[in-house]
Amino acid sequence: MIIAIDGPAASGKGTLGKKLAEHYGLRHLDSGLLYRAVAKAVLDNGSQLDDKQAAVSLAKSLDLAALDEAALKTPKVGEAASIISAFSEVRAALVTFQREFAAKTPGAVLDGRDIGTVICPNADVKIYVTAAPGVRARRRTTEYRAQGRQIDESTVLADILARDARDTQRAIAPLKQAQDAHLLDTTNMDISTAIRAAIDIVEATRAGRGRD
Repeated sequence: MIIAIDGPAASGKGTLGKKLAEHYGLRHLDSGLLYRAVAKAVLDNGSQLDDKQAAVSLAKSLDLAALDEAALKTPKVGEAASIISAFSEVRAALVTFQREFAAKTPGAVLDGRDIGTVICPNADVKIYVTAAPGVRARRRTTEYRAQGRQIDESTVLADILARDARDTQRAIAPLKQAQDAHLLDTTNMDISTAIRAAIDIVEATRAGRGRD
């Protein structure tokens, strides 16, 4: 079984992806970490974020088995990832890895921004997770502060709105809800409620298909 989860920044898709993977005994891939890893490599290399050639080269040589989630989930890297992910060549370099990951038995849960539309268009279950920008900013600020980072919520909100604009307006694989994806708005949900809602979506979809 392949479960595709898409949605904007801080919508809760990563947490839902992990929990669904645990619940169904599947592997999990946060595709956003791949783009963050490329972005961090570009920054560490001293290259400019608009240097497409450098970004593509680093994407092709990236060690995808050595992703350091803590180092990658910083505001600076997140902002950079939103920029380099607009390069079609960077996306192409990472597509094969994501599809191969999804295809391995017994299946996987992948979350990102183009999983249901581009990476796994034939996924068994597709969920589009969203939440109001202000709620997403509050969640992300809480997350950063829990990590010891002092950051203003208004700054986080501005970053989220800028990333939403880039992700939805880019020419290549823009963020959008797949036609056959189930919408899950987590604005007024705590994490346990959102997880339950996501499981209900998976179960309803499987029941409709004879639990294949």
